[in-house]
Amino acid sequence: MNERKAVIIGAGFVGSASAFALLQSGLFTEIVLIDNNQAKAEGEAMDISHGVPFCSPVDIHAGGYEDAADAGIIIITAGAAQRPGETRLDLVSRNAAIFRSIIPNINESGFQGVLLIVANPVDILTYIAQKLSNLPANRVIGSGTTLDTARLKSELSKHLNVDARSIHSFIIGEHGDSEIVAWSSANVSGVPIGDFCELRGHYHNHHQAMEKIAAGVRDSAYRIIERKGATYYGIAMSIRRICEAIVNDEKSIFPVSNLMTGAYGIEDIVLSMPAILGRDGIETQIPISLNEKETVALMKSARTLKEIADKLDLESK
Repeated sequence: MNERKAVIIGAGFVGSASAFALLQSGLFTEIVLIDNNQAKAEGEAMDISHGVPFCSPVDIHAGGYEDAADAGIIIITAGAAQRPGETRLDLVSRNAAIFRSIIPNINESGFQGVLLIVANPVDILTYIAQKLSNLPANRVIGSGTTLDTARLKSELSKHLNVDARSIHSFIIGEHGDSEIVAWSSANVSGVPIGDFCELRGHYHNHHQAMEKIAAGVRDSAYRIIERKGATYYGIAMSIRRICEAIVNDEKSIFPVSNLMTGAYGIEDIVLSMPAILGRDGIETQIPISLNEKETVALMKSARTLKEIADKLDLESK
């Protein structure tokens, strides 16, 4: 297996933006684009490859599923796009059908690396991929709420006028309308978020301000889609960061889509919870502290996803 080879399935907005971000990262020596529209994959690869003289050497080209055989990471961005006014969960039937055609091709190639799901609804599609693939669950993960968490940190950074990298917080549950901000464990360099708000002069309406920020983060994708038709730069950077953690065996913690096996009373469904990422994918989940309200909301989010998954009639591997 070549750990420095990445295959991206889907050469649309997200796939091509991700390829561009990965090109700049210097993580990979080979990046392969696969798409049903071969000409589209070839065109994107050609265009992106013209930037190689300005970064580390990398062979970027269009290919087929045979290229998956020795890849270290496969990133699946292929799927129907979210339409204005449509929720991520509305995409289930269309993208589930697409995954039923993609995953068997990956299995046939003999791929043994880490499978990273990005297409929406990411938690459900990661669950489908886990059920249909030949890989262990820890090596089939979704980008989950990594982007939502980055959006949250960005908004808190502006609200508190502090570096976003010093903010430690997670959005958990569904990457979608039932996502939860884990406020009870949020902090700025160890200082609880509420105390830091007061430190920065926000003495009044703290609860309302946090609710407004959480709602803005939850609905940000809808606002972007209304204005430009799709979101792709933020998720491309999220993919780059997740790939860095895997390729470099960082043991970094991200809120990625992973299989629940009893924590918080939730099992046999994939949702986003903090987990340690390394070369083999997920090493272990991180049991962050949640208050009663957050725990109830997480269980509700899990039920929402489970009800949808149970209708998919998936065959376990």
